[in-house]
Amino acid sequence: MSTQALIVIDFQNDYFSQGKWPLDNINQAAANAKQVLLKHRADNSLIIHVRHEFLNDDAPFFIAGSEGANIHQTLAPIEGELTVLKHQVNSFHETNLKQILDDHNIAQLTIIGAMTHMCIDAATRAAADFGYAVTLIGDACAAKALEHNGHEVSAKDVHHAYLSALGFAYANITTTAQYIS
Repeated sequence: MSTQALIVIDFQNDYFSQGKWPLDNINQAAANAKQVLLKHRADNSLIIHVRHEFLNDDAPFFIAGSEGANIHQTLAPIEGELTVLKHQVNSFHETNLKQILDDHNIAQLTIIGAMTHMCIDAATRAAADFGYAVTLIGDACAAKALEHNGHEVSAKDVHHAYLSALGFAYANITTTAQYIS
């Protein structure tokens, strides 16, 4: 087994067009993520799918037991792939993710998923802080437009701002095409 793992974060139904919290460019991000996932399957890498469920019924999305909280069918785990359930933004917080990685002697992580400015940001920073070498595939991630103090920030600008920050000190940022080749 390789010392590398793929972490697929929160590609869940609520982030897609029919969901409660659709993200900008989610379909293209998912298509890119599928290519990365297929590469890791072919390489027999450790693959971990992370899915988020909020514990309160009045959450805006990812309500426990809902169809929206399920992993989207295009990226669903297959036999042998692990799934980690989280209730926080950070995939490592109060989960067994780090234990799984350590049990498999993982040193390098590739991260894909959603949302760039929340769960991807948190997992990437935590992974780097734990000492993993992190590759983040930017075009296999998706974001949502934000607003701050009356200022609208496009999803594209949110996405690129977070990728540029993470690329400064936490991860090697690349594209699907570069990663696959």
